[in-house]
Amino acid sequence: MELASKRRRTSRSPSQSYKFDDEDDDYVPYVPVAQRREAKLAKLSSLSTVSDRTKAKKQLEELLEREDAEREEERQREKTRKERPLLMEAQEVHERKAAENAKKTEVEKEEEADAEILAAIASRRKLASDLELAKGISYTDSLTTSWRPPKYIRERTDEQHRRLREKYHIIVDGEDIPPPIEHFSDMKIPESMLQFLKSKKITTPTPIQLQGIPTAFSGRDMIGIAFTGSGKTLAFCLPLIMLALEEETKLPFVRGEGPVGVVLCPSRELATQTYENVLAWTGALARDGKYPQLNTLLCIGGISMGEQSHVLNKGLHIVVATPGRLIDMLEKRKFTFNNSKFLCMDEADRMIDLGFEDDVRNIMSFFKRQRQTLLFSATMPRKIQDFAQQSLIKPVLVNVGRAGAANLDVLQVVEYVKQEAKMVYLLECLQKTAPPVIIFSENKNEVDDIQEYLLLKGVEAVAIHGSKTQEERQYAIKSFKSGAKDVMVASGVASKGLDFNDIQHVIIFSMPKEIEDYVHQIGRTGRSGKTGIATTFVNMTTPEQTLLDLKYLLMEAGQKVPPFLRTIDDPRAAQGGSLKGCPVCGGLGHGISNCPKLEDAQRRQMALHRAADDGGGY
Repeated sequence: MELASKRRRTSRSPSQSYKFDDEDDDYVPYVPVAQRREAKLAKLSSLSTVSDRTKAKKQLEELLEREDAEREEERQREKTRKERPLLMEAQEVHERKAAENAKKTEVEKEEEADAEILAAIASRRKLASDLELAKGISYTDSLTTSWRPPKYIRERTDEQHRRLREKYHIIVDGEDIPPPIEHFSDMKIPESMLQFLKSKKITTPTPIQLQGIPTAFSGRDMIGIAFTGSGKTLAFCLPLIMLALEEETKLPFVRGEGPVGVVLCPSRELATQTYENVLAWTGALARDGKYPQLNTLLCIGGISMGEQSHVLNKGLHIVVATPGRLIDMLEKRKFTFNNSKFLCMDEADRMIDLGFEDDVRNIMSFFKRQRQTLLFSATMPRKIQDFAQQSLIKPVLVNVGRAGAANLDVLQVVEYVKQEAKMVYLLECLQKTAPPVIIFSENKNEVDDIQEYLLLKGVEAVAIHGSKTQEERQYAIKSFKSGAKDVMVASGVASKGLDFNDIQHVIIFSMPKEIEDYVHQIGRTGRSGKTGIATTFVNMTTPEQTLLDLKYLLMEAGQKVPPFLRTIDDPRAAQGGSLKGCPVCGGLGHGISNCPKLEDAQRRQMALHRAADDGGGY
């Protein structure tokens, strides 16, 4: 063994010698200052003529003086740094900034603070699926459809389109906007659907339908903003129905196929109402036998999905859903979005703001192809519009009136009522109009107390709020809609998009903090061109900022402003600031820095973080 190892050692090839990068031929070693001076003096003495030596000596002296001055300056700086602590330097910087801020007015400071908050909001990830964000997938062109407006409308000039939009107070924004169309028949809607709409006294499109339906028929992404009761549901359901009808006609759906698209709603009640509308419209199309029956699924919590197994056993065309139950059904693979290409969010600002944003991203991750996205609401503040426009593909903004403005068909009456006198005065207010009447309160316990009081006084009343079971909520809405009950007492859950027939009077028992909620609540009356009354109780417990928002809203709508509201002054006016609305909630009486909606969102976020921290120990 020793001989073998010795033989191996002797026969091993010699080690290679490596040259490192820093051993480069171009390497120049450091030469101290003294040596450099000596070298320069030697070079100077080698010069032949006296004049050359004198000239070179002068240049050398100037160079040495500069080097000495630079070294002295560096020594002084180093000495100062050692003598003065960092705390003193930081204090000087702080004092400089304070002096600069002192020169700015209060308005300028507020505008800077608002800009910082808006920048933080704008930094949110765009509304797309995690898969699209991770892979960097982005679409540049809108979906193409087979629909085209009639030839005579296509031949109109841009000026004619602009005049028509001005006539109906429609504001649009975007590129290559489809033309507005004044008649349903020119939108190429089937005759059976036109007859059904006529039977419901819907003969001409409302402004949001006039511009919104052609935009959606063209395959464009869209943000639709219009006051409550203006026919937004038809504007986004009809394009989905026609898209599903076209797909079914090309090749009939079988079990396991579909849906073509989905409508997302923030509440079960709104989803149920939208589902019933879709059933009525698809039923009208199929009734004369010219068109196939479309299958629609209602996908909400609190109901048994087994009851709709007959729909799931066939091809599925349309899904109307709330986010939680929809995610559950998609994860269980009861159906897929593999071939879906239509997504609509009703009350879109509430969907994004009420903690549904992560759910919406989750739902989007189930889409396997490009989709057309429609966002509709009565109140869509600027920050939601900006956020949505980054997330959509070449979106068209269709706005009928200011986002967050009150319905002009509603007479708004604001009354100062002491807290202890509210219940008694409520009975007086109920005498103003014939039933049905809706009463809103922000507090669930107060909702139950009002219902109990009215029942004791012989008033047929039902109550609805988030803590009621689904059966109780459905019973309340059904009995109120049928006319079996005269009064519905409700929390905010009934204010978002729900459509009740012939509501002449809405009573707001406790004024909501956020002016958006007020706009939605009074919007339960004065729908589809009818008029209505909204009576609001306020008192010392109502925040002054909310009263200021209310004051400006009444002024904007040309309503009577009561004396106690007129006496409330806006601090921004005293500072000479601009009185533009809050970009977060649309309220006209405050800026972003003191927005109640933003404060609530931050409070919810902190509560979520605390809950996550508390659970971290397990």
